[in-house]
Amino acid sequence: MSLSVLSRKEKEKAIRRLLIQAPPGEFVNAFDDLCLLIRDEKLMHHQGECAGHQHCQKYSVPLSIDGNAVLLSHHNVVGDYRFFDYQSKLSFKFDLLQNQLKDIQSHGIIRNETEYLRTVVLCALKLYVNDHYPKGNCNVLRKTVKNKEFLIACIEDHSYNSDFWNGLWKSKWIFQVNPFLTQVTGRIFVQAHFFRCVNLHVEISKDLKESLEIVNQAQLALNFARLVEEQENKFQVAVLEELQELSNEALRGIIRRDLPVTRTLIDWQRILSDLNLVMYPKLGYVIYSRSVLCNWII
Repeated sequence: MSLSVLSRKEKEKAIRRLLIQAPPGEFVNAFDDLCLLIRDEKLMHHQGECAGHQHCQKYSVPLSIDGNAVLLSHHNVVGDYRFFDYQSKLSFKFDLLQNQLKDIQSHGIIRNETEYLRTVVLCALKLYVNDHYPKGNCNVLRKTVKNKEFLIACIEDHSYNSDFWNGLWKSKWIFQVNPFLTQVTGRIFVQAHFFRCVNLHVEISKDLKESLEIVNQAQLALNFARLVEEQENKFQVAVLEELQELSNEALRGIIRRDLPVTRTLIDWQRILSDLNLVMYPKLGYVIYSRSVLCNWII
């Protein structure tokens, strides 16, 4: 169906749906491409603002305020397209298209024992993230639900500068502030998009629930960081094993009979040069996993 026959409401719905589907790190590219098709600057700007706000929450877009990392999510939304940062005590709007903070205002917080615990947990989480992620970011938020205090820890790392792939690793961990024992609910999410020679989207996620004993605030923070490290390491190992098995299955489906797989790097360039032939690059099995770009060479 031609865009010219759509009503304005149908156009708005289609634009927003397409923008929301943009993979992490590719929102601006998707917006620019749609602008060439729609040719309505006012309509695109409004829909871009709305969809960009949702994109930031969905993919935990990282910012830096006063040298501190801030991860945007629905947990620190304060209404009217505004976000709140506990470290700087500021609320603001974020223009994803311009990559710019706007309408920055001071925003007070209640200083209590939970706020102190939030700070301690953030320090322990930063040590873990700095040790395991090349360019990782983390943030710890507070939330009160029916007079119950919760802490929400968010972790994010990404690679958006490759010529043929973009990847995101993020996780979220929530637990209630209880006197002795609490249950930690977590979710780890990995998404990769390969767009050279093939358009391939990969999404992997896992939900977790673990119990955490509370002795004191310092011990709670350390135990929480260890729990996150243990669960994320297990998840990474499982993902790599699954992808290895997937590559083996794909190989069996391609060849006509079983052949031995030596996993030895073959110098195709040298072989083809000897034969005086020209080789075109092949796309291997690739996945972004936390701090490593892993390639399976068959």
